[in-house]
Amino acid sequence: MTAAAGGGPAVAKCPECDADVTVGADAVKGEIVACPDCGAELEVTGTGPATLALAPEADEDWGE
Repeated sequence: MTAAAGGGPAVAKCPECDADVTVGADAVKGEIVACPDCGAELEVTGTGPATLALAPEADEDWGE
């Protein structure tokens, strides 16, 4: 992870394709971001330093 001078956005690695993913300086744990390369939905799991994990799949309840 790298951060821009002055507390700017951080860059973390996509756990799916290893691409650089920019995470905003105001990102919070649990926020979902998309990988610009593979399109995977990623969950911010840490903010200092920024870490990412594949976002859990939302289960459909189909109104049950």
